[in-house]
Amino acid sequence: MRLCFATSVISGICLAFAVMLLPNTRVAALTAKQKMATCVFGADNPGVDRPKLVGKERARFLKNCMSPKNDPRGAPVGAPAAPAPGVPPKS
Repeated sequence: MRLCFATSVISGICLAFAVMLLPNTRVAALTAKQKMATCVFGADNPGVDRPKLVGKERARFLKNCMSPKNDPRGAPVGAPAAPAPGVPPKS
């Protein structure tokens, strides 16, 4: 009886672990149409720190947004911001 219980517990743990390792392809699969809709939304809706994009700025934003690069979008949290150009660093 104990052996059967232990076997089913171990089997359940192994099954749960295997399910956790499976990738969620639905989340990772983003079609070009979905990505374009997200980029257009970002260009057309003003953010807290920027106005609605128009003209060349909008085109540049959409081009950068649709690019396949996965580059960082800003300074890491807790990192000091880069000094403004022309401002000498504090010593």
